[in-house]
Amino acid sequence: MNPYDFQALVAALLKAMGYYVSWVSPPGPDKGIDILAYSDPLGTRNPRIKVQVKRQESSITVDGLRSFLAVLGDQDVGIFVSTGGFTSAAEQEARTQEKRKITLLGLERLFDLWVEHYDKIAESEKRLLPLKPVYYIAASE
Repeated sequence: MNPYDFQALVAALLKAMGYYVSWVSPPGPDKGIDILAYSDPLGTRNPRIKVQVKRQESSITVDGLRSFLAVLGDQDVGIFVSTGGFTSAAEQEARTQEKRKITLLGLERLFDLWVEHYDKIAESEKRLLPLKPVYYIAASE
């Protein structure tokens, strides 16, 4: 999966969760923002959701997190998605934010959300991470 497919996957998940994705960055430098989303279709209600998506093996450090926090306005919510996860210092920095609202999503949590909202993801976008159900015999109640 190339980095832009990964951005598309995150955008598809946000849409399935009921957010309105207004912009996904094209290939090239994005100045720290990969996706913009809102809670309403016209983007007139706060918060504006800014998403940074990193597809890399290494963990995001506190400096990487701070770079993203610098692009968040007072009314923005930040979501930082990283396939490599986050260092403990970066997680601590996110937890102790008083003014900035930030959520960190590692690969495991992203996958769990994809599974949870899979039935609401558009058929054309399911190809980004296709799933097949597994059936098993349930214990009688």
